Amino acid sequence: MPKTAPAAALAKIGKMCSALPEAKRELMNSHAAFTVRGRKFAYLLDNHHGDGILALCFRGAPGEQQMWIELDAKRYFRPAYIGAQGWVGLRLDIGAVNWPEVEARITASYRMAAPKTLAAKVGV
Repeated sequence: MPKTAPAAALAKIGKMCSALPEAKRELMNSHAAFTVRGRKFAYLLDNHHGDGILALCFRGAPGEQQMWIELDAKRYFRPAYIGAQGWVGLRLDIGAVNWPEVEARITASYRMAAPKTLAAKVGV
């Protein structure tokens, strides 16, 4: 991720994720994946398959993906491939980023992916 905006987003998101129990970061070409015990809970995607978007992707509970998209279709979207499994994309490349909102989505997604014992250590 050589561009400044993706690098800054990766630093902020990486810091948020590293604060979660047993979270790990994997860098893969133009994106990063965040896992807990081998289960992915977030992605930072930069121009994924040429879409031109910088986004955080997070797990959504059943029905949550559509709720976020209906709430704000300019910022939330159904990401390619993982969207079919309920993942939600949050654009980080338009307007000012609401970092507390990003952190809340990361935390909720982590709690869905983490074993119950680890999820219980993280506040809502």
